[in-house]
Amino acid sequence: MTSFIAVDWGTSNRRAFRIEAGLVIASERDDRGAATVAPADYAAEVMGIRDRLGDLPMLLAGMVGSTIGWRSVPYVAAPAGLAEIAAAVHRIDDRTAIVPGLSYRDGLHADVMRGEEVQLLGAVAAGLVPADAMLCQPGTHCKWATIEAGAITRFTTAITGELFALLRTHGILASQLGHPVEPGAAFRDGVAEGAKRDLAASLFAIRARGVLGIADDTHAASFASGLLIGADTAARIERGTTVHILADPALGALYADAIDALGGTSHHIDSQAAFVAGITRIQDLAA
Repeated sequence: MTSFIAVDWGTSNRRAFRIEAGLVIASERDDRGAATVAPADYAAEVMGIRDRLGDLPMLLAGMVGSTIGWRSVPYVAAPAGLAEIAAAVHRIDDRTAIVPGLSYRDGLHADVMRGEEVQLLGAVAAGLVPADAMLCQPGTHCKWATIEAGAITRFTTAITGELFALLRTHGILASQLGHPVEPGAAFRDGVAEGAKRDLAASLFAIRARGVLGIADDTHAASFASGLLIGADTAARIERGTTVHILADPALGALYADAIDALGGTSHHIDSQAAFVAGITRIQDLAA
């Protein structure tokens, strides 16, 4: 294993790691996401990262390879594993490359991901999940991926987090959803309601319960979050399904509650360890 710098370049934020022999020696995180960096400025950004973390080869994953990033890099079609991804890295120069991301099509359903594939497949490479598994990566756009024989065979993106943010800031429910989301009875009630999959009507009922004084708005945000996460989860799992979650502890705990409440079994996975394992394997295969 060679020393290199890995960058997980998201839309809003980025994380950079100096990796030596598969271990993180130094790291940094900032808000210089792809949405804030002009294409002409990426070379200078990469130079700055090297100045801070070392003059080393660099492998970039995430939105840096999208239409709003440095270069628009073609996706690799699923099913695909780390070897297929490594074979399709896009080289900027002999020491700088971009991970391509994945696409998936099934009839009218189409989906894409950039960056998440490194964590999802890295979880397998690190031995954190079996080679055949279902993984969930919650966030603004929640990813659900099926892995078979160590390759991502299909995946679905749900804009669960984005919907919740929109409901909190726009529309008829905004004034009721100002309190923090907390695990507990209101959240679990929302999960049960969301599992009915009558999302539009269930959301309006939040308004009606508030107007009629049936429910306290203190718990409306928790209920609404549970409703959205419950609907998302109920569409993906059956009773007895095991799901491995890659997320920060707070958001991961909400999804774990929903999965467990709907008859599944949840396991929390260290997302940074998964990313480091995945990006290291891609670097080794692409070298």
